[in-house]
Amino acid sequence: MKTRAAQNVFRDLGFGTEEAENLRIRAALMVELSEHLRRTGLTQKEAATTIGVTQPRISDLMRGRINVFSIDMLIAMLSRAGVKTTIHEESCLARAEARNSYKFVYANLG
Repeated sequence: MKTRAAQNVFRDLGFGTEEAENLRIRAALMVELSEHLRRTGLTQKEAATTIGVTQPRISDLMRGRINVFSIDMLIAMLSRAGVKTTIHEESCLARAEARNSYKFVYANLG
């Protein structure tokens, strides 16, 4: 029997709806920032200086340590890296619940 996957891998892993959405947003922001830093060719130390954080924070980012970053911190880091971003809310119907929720849509404008 096939099980249908949700649109949020964290929900599939058993996280609650709110926590899963928070993790999904943080993961998307982390991927965008780490890919941007890779494209720039900066060392971790240079990237840290540019963004205004320590080199170990850049290492945490590049290793995917999602638990040490908040959404606010990631957006601030993207901004300091020169990545223009915008967040859009779009109403959607949750599959498991018959109520309105919001889907995070991330756009890189840089």
